[in-house]
Amino acid sequence: MENYGLSTKTISLENLGIKNANVRYQLTPDELHDITIEKGQGVESDTGALAINTGEFTGRSPQDRFIVRDSITEDKVWWGNVNIPFDSAKFDALYDKVTDYLSNKEVFVRDSYVCADEDYRLNVRVVTENSWSNLFCYNMFLRPEESELEDFKADWHVVCAPGFMADPAVDGTRQSNFAILNFTRKIALVGGTGYTGEMKKGIFSALNFILPVDKNTLPMHCSANVGEDGDTAIFFGLSGTGKTTLSADPARKLIGDDEHGWTSNNSVFNFEGGCYAKVINLTEENEPDIFRAIKRGALLENVIFKPGTNEVDFEDISITPNTRVSYPITHIDNIQPGSVGHNPKNIFFLSADSFGILPPISKLTPGQAAYYFISGYTAKVAGTEAGINEPQPNFSACFGAPFMPLHPAKYAEMLSSKMKEAGVNVWLINTGWTGGPYGTGQRMKLKLTRAMITAALNGELNNVEYKNHEVFGLAIPQTCPNVPDEVLNPRDTWENKEAYDAKALELAAAFKNNFAKFEEFANEEIMSGGPLA
Repeated sequence: MENYGLSTKTISLENLGIKNANVRYQLTPDELHDITIEKGQGVESDTGALAINTGEFTGRSPQDRFIVRDSITEDKVWWGNVNIPFDSAKFDALYDKVTDYLSNKEVFVRDSYVCADEDYRLNVRVVTENSWSNLFCYNMFLRPEESELEDFKADWHVVCAPGFMADPAVDGTRQSNFAILNFTRKIALVGGTGYTGEMKKGIFSALNFILPVDKNTLPMHCSANVGEDGDTAIFFGLSGTGKTTLSADPARKLIGDDEHGWTSNNSVFNFEGGCYAKVINLTEENEPDIFRAIKRGALLENVIFKPGTNEVDFEDISITPNTRVSYPITHIDNIQPGSVGHNPKNIFFLSADSFGILPPISKLTPGQAAYYFISGYTAKVAGTEAGINEPQPNFSACFGAPFMPLHPAKYAEMLSSKMKEAGVNVWLINTGWTGGPYGTGQRMKLKLTRAMITAALNGELNNVEYKNHEVFGLAIPQTCPNVPDEVLNPRDTWENKEAYDAKALELAAAFKNNFAKFEEFANEEIMSGGPLA
């Protein structure tokens, strides 16, 4: 056993079934960086960040994510094509094969934790086959003080073996890769894939079960920040809606950019200790915080360098459009100490509506808030596919369906209850198109979206006139500081009003069609929050 890094502690993995391993325990980011380069598994970029390739898988594989069906999960998990059941005995057999595979090898072990609020802390020991996977976990999970390592006891384990390939016929998987949660054994098991996000989202998914079931705390796929007066704002949104960008506000301190809990004491805490950001088309002008965070200690994934240099070409997506970087939150200057906020006052649901139908800002009733939370709407543009430029609606329940083990209505009920108790304002923000759909209109200017959010945060929309959208029933402010009035009503921005009306009805039908699967679980208040037409 070997273990040099931040701690001189010697550990054994025999209790995990990993025997005679060369354990590299709690190595520093510099050590992991250098080992990765020495092994020929990574290259240093011109800014000092480590760039690696995750191999065959450059994103999560939702069809290969499983939850062990056991006495804990049987009656609570919402089973289906998101939460796919896995046999307990099959898990035990597969786990033993993975630990046999890791035995007698060099492995990298990190003790870390999640949940910045001490009352909700969950200790996590990570065992990884690769040094760069361990660097990712250093960046993304919270980092204990050295004094906390001596008596560290893991509540959960992450075991990640990208080089191990499952045999579907024997192991019960769909193919050679897998990401499996076992709530009885408290293990997140990842194999056959080097995509680091599987580890992060495995623990996130576990918390999305543990916090509401055991801790009366709402887990949220969101970013959050805090104003000078101590008011917390929460930003929900799917990929491409501006969640990371809009929560990075020079006038407010960042709590975190992706995963949070909202407690019964009305505090909001970050689950993580870092950020995992997309870097496609990244520029310093548009995303200064992310751009400047890509330095020594950061881990770039699946990027391409400009020819003859070690400078990243952020426009090059020849490996994948899902190019990424992870870095500790301390790489950002304007952060909230302790990653905990209090007194939530405003919630923003972000949708990039490329149909150009939804208002750029509207205020939601509690029923509408629950309806749009369960819907989790944005729209995709399929412009890269064989000449198809029509927007496509994209619904992901609770703005994070792939990570939610419980029924979406459970999370919606918790959100609705917390909103009412805290007197929170909820806003729907369309960061997508105005003046027509994609191909005709144009993307809403970022400075206008920022102006609307700032006005909402400052209470400047509390006493203005509102009018309801004819199809969706959304309350639209008729004036907003630093925003032209004509931008606020989407129908007014379309040259062809009849085309707008037809497309609005079409989008409303898509909402209703998507919501049909939730109707039996939704109360009357939630149902009343949907489109009117």
